[in-house]
Amino acid sequence: MPNRWLVPFLNLGHLLDHLAMLVFPTAVVAIAREWNQTYSELLPLALGSFIAFGAFAIPAGWLADHWSRHKVMVMFYLGVGASLFATGFAQSPWQIALGLTVTGAFAAIYHPVGIAMLVASPEKMGRALGWNGLWGNLGLASAALLTGALVDAFGWRTAFIVPGCLCMLAGVSFLLLVKDPGKAPKTSRSLGLHVDARMMARIFAIMLVATAFGGIIFNSTTIAMPKVFDERLQTLTQTNLGVGALVAAVYTMAAFAQVLMGALIDRVELRRLMIAVGLVQIPMLYLAANLQGWAMLFAALAMMLAIFGQIPLNDAIVGKYVADEYRARVLGVRYVVSLGVAAVAVPLISALHHTEGGFANVFLVLAALAAGVFIASWFFPSRAELTAHREKLVSQPV
Repeated sequence: MPNRWLVPFLNLGHLLDHLAMLVFPTAVVAIAREWNQTYSELLPLALGSFIAFGAFAIPAGWLADHWSRHKVMVMFYLGVGASLFATGFAQSPWQIALGLTVTGAFAAIYHPVGIAMLVASPEKMGRALGWNGLWGNLGLASAALLTGALVDAFGWRTAFIVPGCLCMLAGVSFLLLVKDPGKAPKTSRSLGLHVDARMMARIFAIMLVATAFGGIIFNSTTIAMPKVFDERLQTLTQTNLGVGALVAAVYTMAAFAQVLMGALIDRVELRRLMIAVGLVQIPMLYLAANLQGWAMLFAALAMMLAIFGQIPLNDAIVGKYVADEYRARVLGVRYVVSLGVAAVAVPLISALHHTEGGFANVFLVLAALAAGVFIASWFFPSRAELTAHREKLVSQPV
C-alpha cells in the first residue's frame, strides 16, 4: 500500500518549520513595547536560534542516514513544538534566547531529513520540490499573519504557545499515520549525470557560494520584513495584525515562484535558471532600499518572488548529483552553510538599522550579495558541457 500520508506531512513539516523560526521576528515588536526595550536590543535574542538552525543540520542528517529518517522527523515535530510552547512562558530575555535556541536546534532537522525523504523517489523531482517550497513559504506567511493576530488578540505569549501545540499535534499524527519507509537502499543511484571528482567539486563549490549568499539574503529579508513594513507602510496599517497581513500577502504570492521554478527545473537547465534568478534579485533589492508605501509593497513582492524562486534550485542540484543514501548528509552540509551563514542576518540587521540609512543599507548590502550569486552562476556547467563530460568519461578505458 502506498505511503500516501508521507508527502502531505513532509509539506506540512516545511510549513511548520519556517513558521516556528519566524514567530519571534514578528512578536519582537510587541515584546519590545511591553518590556520597554528597543527592537535592536531584543532582535539579537534570535541569534542562537539561527546558529542552531544551521549547526545542527549535519548531525540531523547523519543521525537520519544511520538510524531512521522517520524517527528523526518525529523528533522534529515534537521537539519544535515543546520548545516553542516553553518559550511562551519566558520571563526574561535570556529565557527567550534559550527557548529560541532549542527551537532552532530541533527545526534544523527538517531540511536535511525531510527534503531527503521527499526527493528519494518522485519522477518529477522539480515539481515535488516546487510544491514543497510553496508550503515552506506559506509557513513564512502564516508566521507573520498568525503571530500578528495572536499578539493583538491575546498577547505575545500565545504567539509561541499556539504554534507549539500545533507542532506537537502534527508529530503525534505523523507517528500514527505515516509508515516508516525504512533506510534508503545502499544500491540506490543518483538521478543525475555521472561526473568525475573535479566536475563534482566545481558544481558543489558554486552551489555553496549560491547557498551562502542566498541564505543571508533570504534570512535577512524574512527577518526584517515585519519591521520594514512597520516603518514604511504606516500609511497603510499601524497594527500588528495589519503588518502581519501585508507580510503574509507578500509571502503567499511570492511562494508560487517555487511552484513555477519546480516546473522549470524539470524542463530547463539549472545554469540558465540560476543566472536568471540572480539577475532579477539585484535591481529588486536595490529598489527596495529607499521606497515607501505602495511602491515598497510592490517592490517587496517582486523581490521575494526572486528570492523564493532560488531555493528549489540548490536542492535540485543535490537531488540530481547525489545518491539517495548520502543525500541527508549532503543536504545537512548545504543547510549548515545556508542556515549557519544566514545567522549573520541578525547582527547585520541590528548593526545597520542603527545607521543613518537604516534598512536602506541592509538592502544595498543584500544587493551586493545577489551580484555574487549572479556571477557564480555563470560558472555552473551547462547541459551541453555536462553531456560532453559524460561522453568523455564513458569513452575512457577502464
